[in-house]
Amino acid sequence: MSGACLITGAAGFIGSHLVDRLLALNRHVVGVDNLLLGRRANLAKAIQQPSFKFQELDVNDFDAFLQFARKEHEARPFEVIWHLAANSDIQAGGTNPDIDLRQTFLTTYHSLRVAEALKIPHFAFSSTSAIYGVQDGLLTEDGGPWFPISNYGAMKLASEAALTAALERFLQRAWIFRFPNVVGSRSTHGAIYDFIRKLRKNPLQLEVLGNGTQEKPYLHVTEVVDAMLHIWQRSQDRLNYFNIAPPDTATTVRHIAEETVRQVSPTATIHYTGGDRGWVGDVPKFQYSIAKLQRLGWSPRLTSNQAVEQAIREVSAEQSGSTV
Repeated sequence: MSGACLITGAAGFIGSHLVDRLLALNRHVVGVDNLLLGRRANLAKAIQQPSFKFQELDVNDFDAFLQFARKEHEARPFEVIWHLAANSDIQAGGTNPDIDLRQTFLTTYHSLRVAEALKIPHFAFSSTSAIYGVQDGLLTEDGGPWFPISNYGAMKLASEAALTAALERFLQRAWIFRFPNVVGSRSTHGAIYDFIRKLRKNPLQLEVLGNGTQEKPYLHVTEVVDAMLHIWQRSQDRLNYFNIAPPDTATTVRHIAEETVRQVSPTATIHYTGGDRGWVGDVPKFQYSIAKLQRLGWSPRLTSNQAVEQAIREVSAEQSGSTV
């Protein structure tokens, strides 16, 4: 695989880390982002490199997206679209379902239209554990049926369906990456990000939604990108779909809250609002099976708790304007 890569959501949390890694692999990368959640600062190092080009645009403005992509494709053909543009704030989508329709599903739909129009053969898609809904036991890729309980999960599952339909029509190969909770530098939402912001505003008390028993696997963003690239390079079926997570470890919201207080404001008390869910659409507990990914030869270095603890240091430093 030696062609250029087109990344949607390139200035975002995970997208910008993927840009950096692909450039380190000497790939030519073109990134687009509407900068609603993404930040130009995330691409500060990438923009200095001649093998990277960035364009601010809305993927849902199909004509503008196609025109830009066509020009770049003619200069250096794209081998793959890495589609990471989406609403990543599940709570926001629960309040207004139009957000996930537009930013999660329609961005996939329009990215697939660009792939078809330009005959780009490969498509890599960032999916989520939210497609599974509430399930007992280990979540495996080949179970089902799935019943997501958030608009975000529903639109990601619909996006997976649109992608597999595209395989029947025009794509040659596709990859689906089902992320766990991803943490680390450049994040724009999530428990760690919110807890640190709350403690900056009120160092004496941290309010936590739910009762703290919610428990999920967390993976550091650098390891998520490692896993994505490992799968992309080594799994060459027509349809490649994988859970990505730390094996056999998960982290409670209580641990995140206590560790954030310890690092950021040790004298703060923690107030739990109660209930086993933080918000509408919040899956209180899940655990992935990554046996399929391990058979492909990949496992993370960090446990879920270690990823969380490292991420708190990174996000706290970013919010205070210092370095880790």
